[in-house]
Amino acid sequence: MSDHPVLVDAQGLLCPMPVIRLQQAAADAESGDEIEVIATDPGVRADIPAWCRVHGHHVVDIQEEEITIRVRVRLR
Repeated sequence: MSDHPVLVDAQGLLCPMPVIRLQQAAADAESGDEIEVIATDPGVRADIPAWCRVHGHHVVDIQEEEITIRVRVRLR
């Protein structure tokens, strides 16, 4: 388990690419790790929580900035 979140830069990518990038990062991570997705597609607000429900992971936080959305996920 890492002390720092894995950063996934999905800025400029549209659905389903932010979730695909998250899925790829999760495949290389361990249980308890956190992944932070930085995206510009507003669909991640719904898409990433839905992916987490399906896979049993937990959305820790969603922060919206000017043009970016940061979603932090903790893997089960």
